[in-house]
Amino acid sequence: MRFTSNPDRSTWQTFIQRPTADFSSIEPIVDEIFTAVQKNGDTAVRVYSEKFDKVPVADVMLAQDAFANAQSELSPELIRAIDVAYENIYAFHKAQQTDVVRLDTQEGVSCWQVKKPIDKVGIYIPGGTAPLFSTVLMLAIPAQIAGCNEIVLCTPPNKSGVPAAIRYAAQKCGINLVAQVGGIQAIAAMTFGTESIPKVYKIFGPGNQFVTVAKQKATQYQTAIDMPAGPSELLVVADATANPKYVAADLLSQAEHGKDSQVILVALEENIIKEVTAEIEIQLQQLPRKDIAQAALENSVGLYFDTEQEALDFINEYGPEHYIACVENEDLFVGGIINAGSVFIGNYTPESAGDYASGTNHTLPTNGYTKQYSGVNLDAFLKAITFQRISANGIKNLGPHIEAMAAAEGLDAHKNAVSLRLNDLNNG
Repeated sequence: MRFTSNPDRSTWQTFIQRPTADFSSIEPIVDEIFTAVQKNGDTAVRVYSEKFDKVPVADVMLAQDAFANAQSELSPELIRAIDVAYENIYAFHKAQQTDVVRLDTQEGVSCWQVKKPIDKVGIYIPGGTAPLFSTVLMLAIPAQIAGCNEIVLCTPPNKSGVPAAIRYAAQKCGINLVAQVGGIQAIAAMTFGTESIPKVYKIFGPGNQFVTVAKQKATQYQTAIDMPAGPSELLVVADATANPKYVAADLLSQAEHGKDSQVILVALEENIIKEVTAEIEIQLQQLPRKDIAQAALENSVGLYFDTEQEALDFINEYGPEHYIACVENEDLFVGGIINAGSVFIGNYTPESAGDYASGTNHTLPTNGYTKQYSGVNLDAFLKAITFQRISANGIKNLGPHIEAMAAAEGLDAHKNAVSLRLNDLNNG
């Protein structure tokens, strides 16, 4: 990690910069695969799956008996852990349901809003070095609560097939459409539909830079996506009340995600940086994914600020995906945060809790997109439809105002739609 004290605001952009790859070299590959999948369906999916994942895929969709066998392949401890996480995530997202909003804006004018599920959604679950079965829970549970009619899950298989934990989590969430497909070809398949994989209306889920570009490409074909999401990131703000051992562990927990991950330490006392750095060196040696974490630390930085407000301003300018506040002045650093995906407060709230089992969602905007986007929540799987009913007296009262506005905008047909009704009513 690089370390800097009291960086001038003019230099902040240097520290805010993420280790994002140049997507220009990826776009031609995405274009090629999208064109092939659109034209050749499952055949193209199989070709690219074998080329990139090195796994031949005979059956694109997972057989139903694979779900029944999943539980027997897992330890009782892991099954119980997944069950507990399911219960907490379900409870928190269920609580996000809202009632129909109804209001008479004036006499005779009734308006209401109803939320409806997105009918067909796709869930992408990364494989690679760490198959994220926890992401199945994070995405399938709110889709399940929202009432989405069709949920399609795509995930790359390993040489033994789809990992049992992913199969068990999918079964628990009521998903029976699981495609053994990953990467660009999976996103293209959900965008266009193939002989085996249904087309969806919105795609959710994290992924590497290839998946990220593919999701952006999908939006050109009337397929929505959850948010721009890239490599994982974490910012920790710490003062003398923080436990350096815990801070180091939290930073490493994100660093081990991938070599392009980024972690930031904002210290309110210079000694914190020394103590956390020493702990990082100790803990790093014990990690099986040491090389990955070490590479991510090269993208990372520690910053010391001697004024709290300056530190908070930097944090909001950075807009972290995950934000941990281990500080005495929580009113400022928690109450004052406006750009963050998910916030973790105090020494006993590791970011890992949100990643797995506390109940909040771990699918969050990265790369500063917390300034514009929320993390995945129940509403991400819903769309709001507004309704209105106007009585005869209502249009008599409101109509003249509509006429005046339409006339001022030069939209005579709009005005006439009201005038005809008013004339009929006024003429009895």
